[in-house]
Amino acid sequence: MTIDRRRVLMGSTGVGLSLTLPAGRLIAAPGPRAGEAGALPMPPVGDTLPAPLPVTDPSRIGFDEGWLFHAGDIPVPPATDHEQTYLRAKAGHAVGAAAMTYDDSDWQAVTLPHDWASFQPFVESANVSQGYRPRGIGWYRRTFRLDPADRGKYLELQFDAIATHATIWVNGSVAAHNWSGYNSVYIDITPFARFGDEPNVVAIRVDAEAMEGWWYEGAGLYRHAWLARRAPVSIVTDGVHCDPRRGDSGWHVPVTVTARTVEAATATVTTRARLLDPDGRVVAEARSQPVAVPTLDTADLTLDLAVPAPRLWSIETPVLYAVEVTLERDGATLDIRRIPVGFRTIRFDADRGLFVNERPVKMKGVCLHQDHAGVGVAVPDALLGWRLSRLKDMGCNAIRCSHNAPSSAFLHLTDRMGFVVMDENRNFDPAPDYMAQLEWMVRRDRNHPSVILWSVFNEEPMQGTPAGVEMVRRMAAAVHRLDGSRPVTAAMNGSFFEPVNVSTVVEVMGFNYYQSDYDRFHVLNPRKPTTSSEDTSAFMTRGAYANDPAAHVITSMDTEAASWGGTHRETWRRIAERPFVAGGFVWTGFDYHGEPTPYAWPTIASFFGILDLCGFPKTAYDIHRAQWIDDAPVIGLAPHWTWPGREGQSIDVLVLSNTERVVLKLDGRVVGEGKGDRIMGNSFTVPYAPGTLEALGYNGGRLVARAAHATVGAPVALRLTPARRVMAGDGVDVQPFTVDAVDAAGRHVPTANLPVRFAVEGGTIIGLGNGDPNSHEPEKGDVRSLFNGLAQVIVQAEGGRGPLTLRATAPALRSVSVRVDRLAVATPAQVPPLASATRIEGWRVSPPLAAKPDPAFAPADGDNNSWAFQRSGVVTPPDASPAWRLYRAKLTPPRRVARDGGMLTLDNVSGKAEVWIDARQVARKADPRPAPLTAPVPAGQGERTVVLIVQSKAGAVSGVGGSATVAP
Repeated sequence: MTIDRRRVLMGSTGVGLSLTLPAGRLIAAPGPRAGEAGALPMPPVGDTLPAPLPVTDPSRIGFDEGWLFHAGDIPVPPATDHEQTYLRAKAGHAVGAAAMTYDDSDWQAVTLPHDWASFQPFVESANVSQGYRPRGIGWYRRTFRLDPADRGKYLELQFDAIATHATIWVNGSVAAHNWSGYNSVYIDITPFARFGDEPNVVAIRVDAEAMEGWWYEGAGLYRHAWLARRAPVSIVTDGVHCDPRRGDSGWHVPVTVTARTVEAATATVTTRARLLDPDGRVVAEARSQPVAVPTLDTADLTLDLAVPAPRLWSIETPVLYAVEVTLERDGATLDIRRIPVGFRTIRFDADRGLFVNERPVKMKGVCLHQDHAGVGVAVPDALLGWRLSRLKDMGCNAIRCSHNAPSSAFLHLTDRMGFVVMDENRNFDPAPDYMAQLEWMVRRDRNHPSVILWSVFNEEPMQGTPAGVEMVRRMAAAVHRLDGSRPVTAAMNGSFFEPVNVSTVVEVMGFNYYQSDYDRFHVLNPRKPTTSSEDTSAFMTRGAYANDPAAHVITSMDTEAASWGGTHRETWRRIAERPFVAGGFVWTGFDYHGEPTPYAWPTIASFFGILDLCGFPKTAYDIHRAQWIDDAPVIGLAPHWTWPGREGQSIDVLVLSNTERVVLKLDGRVVGEGKGDRIMGNSFTVPYAPGTLEALGYNGGRLVARAAHATVGAPVALRLTPARRVMAGDGVDVQPFTVDAVDAAGRHVPTANLPVRFAVEGGTIIGLGNGDPNSHEPEKGDVRSLFNGLAQVIVQAEGGRGPLTLRATAPALRSVSVRVDRLAVATPAQVPPLASATRIEGWRVSPPLAAKPDPAFAPADGDNNSWAFQRSGVVTPPDASPAWRLYRAKLTPPRRVARDGGMLTLDNVSGKAEVWIDARQVARKADPRPAPLTAPVPAGQGERTVVLIVQSKAGAVSGVGGSATVAP
């Protein structure tokens, strides 16, 4: 069956379809269709996989798998002597959990993205704004190898975001600190890298006690990680700027490429750029002049692509081209980037608002935080796309990323789907650390056609002070140095009329609320473009239609709002009737964990969303569909019509439609009608009687839209409805399944509140939710209750082709299972993880000795000069005559070895050798030729002293030429 957007929008929020696949494989239990009474209030089931996100940097490979995690801090004992103190101050000698040799054998294996706070219980003593979930401190470690062929390349670790403060060690050296949970971290690991059999260890201490916001921020490595392996002369990360521009002579793409070299000499390079149209055809090409890149430095290469008549990117037709850039030397390609771009103009007019491609566009926008039910802020890319599709189907065309830079995947999706985006900086501070965060955001995001505004702050108390003005001036200047094509705004919540305020130094004025000041500001500042940057803040509990303050439940009839805000209907009315207001951004598109205004414990999430935490629609969803959708007739109806015990009592009914006329019928009898009011809706009062309540929308006297609710029976069975019939069998793809209960006629029961247990084959449940802001049920596991008729299961597919089957059971209800197909899709490449092992990384090595030394022979305390420091895997050069050397190391065995004993393996020892552990000889090697040497490690707690006595022949290398590992 085929259904298009226009047909879907003809219905109410009940736009779910009941579909059966060939061979009798049931996707969802048969039931009402879209617009009919009792329909599931969710979109139709999709038939196809989401299109893959663009690969902009082919040098990158995934670094998401193979991580080990420890919840809680791991304190480092104080140094007990001079040698420990001396070594702790040296590169490569990190101690504790940052040490290469640390025993992480009992840590939890995790895959990124990972938000450890989403696994925590709700605790009343935890921070209210963060959703009553403990965050604390956590550690991550990952071990991997680099191919010897990578030696000499530029190597970079990339973390798309870490919540919140992080210290990152690479092979025992501090490689980076980061002070925000919203910016990427790029780390040049070239100086620290080891190759071949030598392992590389990344250790990260994450401090999530640090807070940057007053909402749920999550904890840990909650976005993707990558390893970039590039030629020694290469393009820097985010080093291509190719945002199309329209000039007096037409369209062109100015391209700037920033190259770097880690070679020992200056490198002369050129860059070539090709513009590919949506069909992959080359439509423009140019080459730069040669540029010399100084050693260990960067240089810019520039060129320009003339494009006579490109197809334009717009909200309705988001056409994307690609700029393919190659960096070349002597005709050889060194590096490549492929950057999606869109040809569009943007202009903010003080009287008429936003113009895209010189056509007026009213921003019908929402503010978004990052989190989703079940997964916290570790939202998989496919779930991001699903969330955006929920907004698109509502008629939303604009998103404010509140209050931080989004993931790069998010912006690739907004480019593709046709949204305009206000990209917002997190920390209002022009100090170097924070200015670097702002500059990173602009540099990363400036090629995205969906990004049309840079916001430098949200609701800052200094917005009406000279200091605040100076801060914004500096931050705006930094933005414009990197991107001169987009205006800067600031989301102000007051001080608009102060003699000194930041609205004077931004191009677009952003109003957070204060709608009564729109007109006055416009009169006083007639040349200043204006938008609502945040508005509404109305409260709704999905599926509830009466206030119950004792239970922290708020009606969804759009009557309740925060004191600083307004209802959905009244707020949009004020924006819609003012052409000079470019648009609005509803607070918020989705509910989010934390900030449980107007309540506190036991409420753990917000009430502000148009959609709840799971993406299930509230009445606000129908309100905005009626207000925002112009290309199809729509109609919605609230509340449901199942009210046992209220027979004869008056029920307030709200019809939301963009049609010319609406009619309300109860069992075919007209109980209300009137001219359609797409902004405020049509309100009626109807005495309750069981039956079918139906709203009809007419244009030109013709019925064009229908929505209905029926009085349904008791739930008798469960129903599972996937977002898609197919999933990628790549071990990465994710989709939400909607869970509801149906009556004997197969109709959705909106009042069902009952526990459901789940089991899955061919996949993994990664999160659960039901949209109840008062629920303390775990969001991980296999049990979740329906809340006002709905729950959600988020499932990740296993790798490989085959079925994925999800089953649901509930007491006294008929169970259900649903099967979707896992398609054969290549698994994204990942840097192979290496199993962690306890190693001896370094030795103190004596000078050459004429006679065999005593095993107790050691450097004097504080002597860090006469004995060498030498890594395992590095042999001692030959001596002119036979010699003895003593190698000393400290070893803390892993827990299992300490308990049961184990084995020390020296992979490649040259020379005759003896192994001593704690003054006791445990192994001997009589043959001087290179060979492995193993020695038993007796059980025992605490640090051990390992001594290797080696006798070398004249002219021959000696020592430990391979790894030294300890295992059970």
